[in-house]
Amino acid sequence: MSAHTSEKDVHVVDEKTSRPAEIAAEDAPENAKIVEAANTDLALALATSQPLNPLGARSLQLYAILLVAFMGSLANGFDGSVMSAVNGMEQYLSYFNISGDDAGGGVGTTTAIILCAYSIGSIVAVPIAGPVTDRLGRRGGMFVGAVIILIGSVAVTTATRVGALLGGRFVLGLGVSIVQTAAPSYVVEMAPPQWRGRLTGLFNTFYYAGSILCTGITVATGRLANSTRSWRAPLAIQVVAAGILTIFAWILPESPRWLISVGRKDDALAVLARYHGNDDPNSPLVQLELREFEEAIKIDASDKRWWDYSDLFNTPNARYRTFMMALMGVFGQWSGNGLGYFLTILFQNAGVNSQNDRLTLNFVNTVVSACGALIATALTDKIGRRKMWFWGTFVSACTLAIVTGCTAKFGSVGSNKAGANAAIAFIFLFGFFYSLAYTPLQALYPAEVLAYNTRAKGMALYALIVSCASFVNTYAGPIGLQRITWRFYIVYVVWDLFECVVIYFCVVETKGRTLEELEEIFNDPHPVRASLHKRKVAVVEEKGGVQAVAVKEDVV
Repeated sequence: MSAHTSEKDVHVVDEKTSRPAEIAAEDAPENAKIVEAANTDLALALATSQPLNPLGARSLQLYAILLVAFMGSLANGFDGSVMSAVNGMEQYLSYFNISGDDAGGGVGTTTAIILCAYSIGSIVAVPIAGPVTDRLGRRGGMFVGAVIILIGSVAVTTATRVGALLGGRFVLGLGVSIVQTAAPSYVVEMAPPQWRGRLTGLFNTFYYAGSILCTGITVATGRLANSTRSWRAPLAIQVVAAGILTIFAWILPESPRWLISVGRKDDALAVLARYHGNDDPNSPLVQLELREFEEAIKIDASDKRWWDYSDLFNTPNARYRTFMMALMGVFGQWSGNGLGYFLTILFQNAGVNSQNDRLTLNFVNTVVSACGALIATALTDKIGRRKMWFWGTFVSACTLAIVTGCTAKFGSVGSNKAGANAAIAFIFLFGFFYSLAYTPLQALYPAEVLAYNTRAKGMALYALIVSCASFVNTYAGPIGLQRITWRFYIVYVVWDLFECVVIYFCVVETKGRTLEELEEIFNDPHPVRASLHKRKVAVVEEKGGVQAVAVKEDVV
């Protein structure tokens, strides 16, 4: 590349390649502002495009569109929290005769099987979730999954036998797995690159909107001592999010990347111009995205063959991407959050004997965790994925270790009220820091690291990994808590510290790059090191607008 620079002449892009013209730092104009950027193409496009107004009409319309997709996360949030609360209700345990065979209440083999039915449904959905999302589009995948969730919600709400409850939870897992394949893919592909972290992170944060709604309801319904409405009403709430997604899914614009993949370039350009370019199809950002889509998305790739998952493993690039996705799937489930199904049991271990008190504390914990998720969502595009993941996991290990110590020493009834309260406080803090590390990233990071042509099937595989990891949690958790009580927490403390080591040495940073530009990172012999390198960009403000040139040297 060549570039000519002087006080009067700054070439913004190379005429042959339409790429930023690269110059050395010492050749940058005196009035240039030097900024660090992970992607010089993106920095140039953002510097020379009209900025998106976060409160503009198009942005508000985009938020409304994504809000519909967020219902997929809301529906998922209902399950974990509602079962945690319901599993601590004597009305529910007595109705299904669960407490009769498990001395500790909502722990033991029967509870493990009921909880695991959901994970089994998610596993069964894996072979169809990716192909449905690729064939019908991201909207079609969300619609199909939402309809299945509706069926499962009705089944668990009306269940009169354990078998019906198991069947309903199996169907729920099936539907949620499909939605969790399609919805995060849709959000990450619809979000403008400069807002991708916040908007996609907000998707998974809506998990807590469902959690807060469910746990809040159980505080009230738990007082209905002799009525099945105490647990049926919270289970019924699951139909709300799935109903919204079912009604509005086909009204949404389709993902521009999916449109490119099926040869509908003009439709893709219209969507990009509308929501990324202030209605300007010639916006530098829109043109950059369109060019990268066409270069990266293969018309005849494996996403066109429902049975073909080879592109997830057939190159070192693909294997590293899949490895990153798998890490989030496993670590996101084995970092201690599996105890969330048994929070009411944890509170009982800490010395809280009243059912109403335990349900209230469960609700408070959900609110505290939601605060952590919201803070993380706001910071993810500023701090970066690696730092949030590493430090959040490390502090989670520390807080869970303190919970273990306090529960061991003060957990018995009447031993020490202050010590028991300390255990409860650190349970809350664990939820806060776990949410800080994982809630936004669980939807964002896997969708980011996967290439377009493998994204739907990769997210389906991600759902399989999450379900298998969750299966271990939900089956081993009740039995472990029953047999060794608080000592079971130690397993998670040790594992979290192991996770920190793996994150530090293996995890790639995706902040500040377009999804397509990550191809270069994963092709590098040292992806972690390459992802941390930044380049300097000289931004020049002149009367005709903002111009920019790339500066050659890398910085870490």
